[in-house]
Amino acid sequence: MTSVTKHSQRPATAGRTLRGRFHLSERTREAFTGYLLILPLFFGVTILFFYPIARSFELSFMKTGIFSGETFVGLDQYKRLFNDPQMWVATRNTFLYAAVALLEIPLAVFFATLLHSKNLRFLSGYRVLFFLPVVTLPSAIGMIWALMYNGDFGIVNHITGVFGAPKISWLTTPYVVIIAVAFVGIWMGLGRSIILVLAGLQTVPKELHEAAEIDGAGPVRQFFDVTLPMISPTVFLVAVLNVIASMQVFDLIFIMINPDTNPIYRDAQTLVVYFYEIGFIDSNRGFAAAISIILLVIIMAITGLQFWLQRRWVNYDR
Repeated sequence: MTSVTKHSQRPATAGRTLRGRFHLSERTREAFTGYLLILPLFFGVTILFFYPIARSFELSFMKTGIFSGETFVGLDQYKRLFNDPQMWVATRNTFLYAAVALLEIPLAVFFATLLHSKNLRFLSGYRVLFFLPVVTLPSAIGMIWALMYNGDFGIVNHITGVFGAPKISWLTTPYVVIIAVAFVGIWMGLGRSIILVLAGLQTVPKELHEAAEIDGAGPVRQFFDVTLPMISPTVFLVAVLNVIASMQVFDLIFIMINPDTNPIYRDAQTLVVYFYEIGFIDSNRGFAAAISIILLVIIMAITGLQFWLQRRWVNYDR
């Protein structure tokens, strides 16, 4: 009888010892579960984001060829890049495009404020119209706008001609072509920015507007003193996303400016288009990797500057 009792108690004692040895607090278990859940995302970001950056950084120090493999050349690719006039043309065009594309931010705030009004009729229809270009293929948009910008029969010249303006060859005139394409980019991305600003407007407490109205503030003063400070974090987010997307423009430039027929194609290249030409047409992967690293540094510098400046105008107090 005694031996049976001792035998039945032995596994329970071992189990308590095992649980005591590997006892985890509630906080540790929650942290472990959290890390376990983000593990797939961590591997995805590492493989799809950090590895290409690291590989591009490595390639930028290599001289590559189709049959010669990769040879370490140090900073030669960067020295060649900074002495390349076409790189400076592409950099200038990239900054010009991004500067014009910044107009999308005040336009998004303006139209989002209008669409936020409850007194506007056909509100859902306007929202669909603004968002329709966002879900349309950039290639289709580029082809249609290339026809609209045609210097001989394009509708844009017909509209500006009503006001007495001379005909302009929008896509074959240096500088003008970048501005013309940038306006298409604004038209294409405006709906996305409006949706974000609309989401910010819906978080503004009505009590603040009621209090401002009691104090005698009109609609314009309410907008600048109440609405704009309250949605400034959303506007900052739109600005950051807009600049990053503008610096990486490729599809519109490549489609609207035909490299085979446009005489100013090289004068209208942006950094990403130049990267495509060097990397995929000339098969010079090392030099193309150096271009991509320079673009990455520019975007990081501008984004860092935006985060530094946001402390002066973004209001996070609610």
